[in-house]
Amino acid sequence: MSWLQHVFDTVVLDWGPALLDGAAVTLQISIGAFVVGLLIGVLVAMTKLSGPRPLVWLANLYTSICRAVPELLLILLLYYAGGDLINYLLAQFGQEPAPINGFMAAVVVLGIVQGAYAGEIIRGAIQSIPPGHIEAARAFGCRRGMVLQRIILPEMLPYALGGLSNLWLILIKDSALISVVGYSELLFTTKQAAGSTREYLLFYVSVSLVYLLITLLSNLLFSRVDRRIGRWMPAH
Repeated sequence: MSWLQHVFDTVVLDWGPALLDGAAVTLQISIGAFVVGLLIGVLVAMTKLSGPRPLVWLANLYTSICRAVPELLLILLLYYAGGDLINYLLAQFGQEPAPINGFMAAVVVLGIVQGAYAGEIIRGAIQSIPPGHIEAARAFGCRRGMVLQRIILPEMLPYALGGLSNLWLILIKDSALISVVGYSELLFTTKQAAGSTREYLLFYVSVSLVYLLITLLSNLLFSRVDRRIGRWMPAH
């Protein structure tokens, strides 16, 4: 009983608020990066499917680099090189260097990395749409934007949901990589707690359970969305 009391006092009472704040930041970063990655993924997918050749080449280069280079290295490159580039451009216009907002940098960097994977998922989902649906919309005089809004995006969602749910779970774990640039999310807070108390096993096991809980809740949410969307699909 004394050991359980020690765990409760150390993890919940002493460091519980800080760990909850870290978990909230992790979710905020992941949601923001997921949205950014989806937007980039849609642009990449549409470019690869129907864009001009130079843009198709750039989209292929982007996805190849993001999928070939380790994500930790990409995060370091984008975080530090991106900050240097922004300050260089500011200097060219006679402005003082600007501090980089850690939260926004984390969202943008992870979004750029995940956009490459989202692009391939969305491209495959769009190619799964029966071509006759798109041709029928065009035959009725629908413009390209309306075809995208009314036909392509709604119909590709059931095909893309499985891949996007996996991408979300990967993103939750990848958010921990942001700790290498010193931003205080869940894993960074856990490292501080473990180093301060010397209770490394206790805190790392505890944070593993937090990530597991987030994963289980995410799976439950995506399962409900999948069942709801499944009502739109024709019976086989």
